[in-house]
Amino acid sequence: MNVSPEDLEKASRLAREAGAVVMRVYGTDFGVDWKGKADPVTQADREANEWIVKGIRELFPGDGIVAEESADRADQERGGRVWFVDPLDGTKEFIARNGEFSIMLGLAVDARATLGVVYRPTEDTLWAGLVGRGAWVERGGERRSVTVSEVGDLRRQRLVVSRSHASPLTDEMCRVLGITERRPSGSVGIKVGLIVEREADLYVHPTDRSSLWDACGPDAVLTAAGGCFTGLDGEPIVYGGTNPKNRKGIVASNGRRHAEVVAVISKLARDAGILG
Repeated sequence: MNVSPEDLEKASRLAREAGAVVMRVYGTDFGVDWKGKADPVTQADREANEWIVKGIRELFPGDGIVAEESADRADQERGGRVWFVDPLDGTKEFIARNGEFSIMLGLAVDARATLGVVYRPTEDTLWAGLVGRGAWVERGGERRSVTVSEVGDLRRQRLVVSRSHASPLTDEMCRVLGITERRPSGSVGIKVGLIVEREADLYVHPTDRSSLWDACGPDAVLTAAGGCFTGLDGEPIVYGGTNPKNRKGIVASNGRRHAEVVAVISKLARDAGILG
């Protein structure tokens, strides 16, 4: 099923438009609601979600949509082209006003991440990728292609870690693998952006609490840039089925020592009873 560079350009424009929606709310005294324990939602999440969904329906009328703030998830089970949308990844960072949040759109084709866009509006930075065609970053109106680093020595690899979701499993993984350099960051999309721009080499999310919309866009961007994005089992994430939750966690890297990282973190997660 054909996915074109024009599709990527359209998705990029849509992400920027949603970023403007988010920033309008960011400049106000917005309120915070809660979807569940430790799961905040704001007016920005909802308005950006509405904008993106409307835009996808107009630009890509035959495609399915699975969006975080939309109740209807029926399209997840269909084949073909399905968009996975996180209208505001890093809501806690948005609330903290630290700027580390992003708008993420991913297009899965037959349940595989194929096209991805991540936009960080506070720094006007957009990462985009089309698997098999390459990836690029656009910042301040200037665009350049990006590829992951070639750092293979795990002791020299730079790990980007969650600012708001610290995990003791990550600490133990670093001890076992000899990783010493860490950089905290917010949104999953920004973490992947750091990897594709060679400012980091590895990111691990060793729990079963992420969702498919957290992964699809960053997955496509990193894969297009020559990196590797899998679950803790080392297998590609499947964007389909009936459950929007990603129960296998995330391992995102420059691909040089991906299998070794997977072997260590998956064992730690199984031993901790987090993953089956």
